[in-house]
Formats: sequence, C-alpha cells, structure tokens
Amino acid sequence: MIVTSDIKYIGVNDHTIDLFEGMYAVPNGMSYNSYAILDEKVAILDSVDKEFTDEWLENIRKALKNRKPDYLIIQHMEPDHSANIMSFVKTYPEAVLVASAKAFVMMENYFGTDFSENRIVISDGDMLSLGKHKLLFATALMVHWPEVIVTYDSTEKILFSADAFGKFGALDVEEEWLGEARRYYIGIVGKYGIPVQKLLAKIANWEIKKICPLHGPVLAENLEYYLAWYHTWSSYQPEEEGVVIAYTSVYGNTKKAVELLAEKLTKKGSKKVLVKDLARCDMSEAVAEAFRYSKIVLATTTYNVGIFPPMREFINWLTERNFSNRMVAFMENGSWAPVAAKLMREKMENSKGMLFADTSVKILSVLNEESMAQLEALADELCRDWQEK
Repeated sequence: MIVTSDIKYIGVNDHTIDLFEGMYAVPNGMSYNSYAILDEKVAILDSVDKEFTDEWLENIRKALKNRKPDYLIIQHMEPDHSANIMSFVKTYPEAVLVASAKAFVMMENYFGTDFSENRIVISDGDMLSLGKHKLLFATALMVHWPEVIVTYDSTEKILFSADAFGKFGALDVEEEWLGEARRYYIGIVGKYGIPVQKLLAKIANWEIKKICPLHGPVLAENLEYYLAWYHTWSSYQPEEEGVVIAYTSVYGNTKKAVELLAEKLTKKGSKKVLVKDLARCDMSEAVAEAFRYSKIVLATTTYNVGIFPPMREFINWLTERNFSNRMVAFMENGSWAPVAAKLMREKMENSKGMLFADTSVKILSVLNEESMAQLEALADELCRDWQEK
C-alpha cells in the first residue's frame, strides 16, 4: 500500500489471531500498521506483533530498497506495536529511537534497556525534520496508555494517530468501518473519553488530509465523518434513539418477559429495539450496542443472592468504560428473594448523567397480572418522549 509517494505502508495482516487482547473476538483478523517516510532521512513509525518479525523486516527492506532507516518512531508501547523494537535495533543498530520519556521507561521493562545512548525523547510540540517532511509530535496521555504520542506530517498533512481511529479486522477483508471501529473504540479506548477529547482539541487546528492509525485502514476521505464519531463516543453521548434490552434467563421466563417488552416497545413507537442475550452473545458487541443507543433495560435473575454472572460482567464492562448519559430501567426475576434490581441499580448509580426509569418490573418466577401491568407501564415510560414528539 502506498499512502503517498513518500510514505509507504509496511504493516501486516494477522489471520491467525482469534481473540485480540485475549478477549475481543476478531473473526476478520487484525492489522498491525507500520509506516515508512522516505525523505533525506528515513523514519519508520512503529513495529508490529512478535509473530510477524520476518515479514515486517522484509517489508521495510522492500520499501527502503538500498537505504537504511535513520529513525524508529515509537508512538505506543503495547506489544502488538512494540514487540519488534529489539529486532529492529539489531538489524539497524545506527537508527535512533524516537519516543516519549514514559515509553523509554517501558522499554527498560520490556527489553532491559532504555536505549539512553541512541534516542530522542519527545515532548508535546517537538518537531523532527526528515528534510522536506517536518514531523510534529503531540502527547496523547491515556489514549489509551500513558506513553502515547501521535505524529503529524505537516508537509503532507497526515496524522499518524497511534491507537486512535483504529478498528478490528485485517486490511485484506472488506467490511464497513463503523461497526468494528465502534466495538474497538468502546472496548479498548472507551474508558478514556476525557483524554480523547483533549487529543481532539490538540489536533483541531491541524489541516489533516489522511489519518494513519495503528489498526485498520488509512482514512483518506470525508474525515469529518470519522472525527464526528470520535467526538460522540468520547463525550459518551448516544448515537441514536433506541432501546437495548440486555438480559439473562435461566428457565426462559425472563426471556419471555423481555420478548414481550420488545414487542410492546415496537408497537408503541420505539425508534429501535435491540435484544441481547448476555449468556450467548459477544460481550464486546453487546457493550458497543449499549453505548450506541439512548436507553437500556437490564433484565436478569437473582442468583446466589446476587446478580446472574453474565449480567454482572456486562454491567462491570459498562461502568469500567464510563457508561453515561442514558436512561436505564430494570427487570428482575426471583422465586423467593429477588434483589437483582436493587443490586443492579447500586452498580449504576455512580455513572454520570443517568436517568433511572420510575417503573421497575418484578417477576416472581413467572409473569402474572401485576408484573404484566409493570411491563406495560415500563413500555409506556420508555416510549413517552417519542410519543410526545
């Protein structure tokens, strides 16, 4: 892939991986992106996962032909981007490493050296000239690690964005950007909305023609579209009106109530109703959908005088990622001591900007006249604002 005449893509596609970071299903694989800028001096931006050492070094050799790199710019120290730093140094011992001070501390931890004899320590606003290409650096603290920097080629107006603007999926598989970018952002970066907002403010005055992330495709057209999604996600605002019903069901009675609620919501004018069985669906997908819509119903069974485990995990995923600014309703089932609704609410109460539904549904083993009336009232409450518009 040629990014521009001077900038070459030298990354790799991984189709051997099944779980990214050990828990995110990636059926279409993963890309580990690396770039080469060819000028009077040559800079390589980031390395790749340890399983692709030979392929990456061969990609460098082909891109540079008979030249050798002068710099390795290290934007992020997670091993899928930094694992081959030592392999690079052994291959090109005269190249200078360029990274933040915190990154060099991490290199000591990973490799037993901080390369103090052959490095440039980057701070916010520093510039590195390659000749025609002038590289401007900005720190991106906690997007999503503390050592991260991004690099702006002010000559070609290209932002090398580290883990911002990334997505799941290898580059040799065609798929829509939004769905897997959302799941990637919410899962990997979602907790760090304030740092992302700070980074967006830093780059707001840069003229950007292309964005080169460390995962996913180079973004070259309609960049306002991608920036707008990052503003929405990092400010924890819903993308659209709709209700996600996330549930668990042991003997099918909670599931029956959930299906009935979904039917009622649709009939009463809900813009969108999405039902997720947390015991069976991909957790990261369910979490991403919860962030997508404006309202959520949490429906589960009291289990060991607590919350049924998949629901407990789901709520933990939400709150870890600062789930905010939503309407939340609760449905519980219990044969003898239902406490799930109370416990779920306690877990959600520290989340910002939450509106809790007045109606809560309590099922005592199976739906009865009282719980059916609660379902009806909850459907009315969830649809009220849409009905009024």
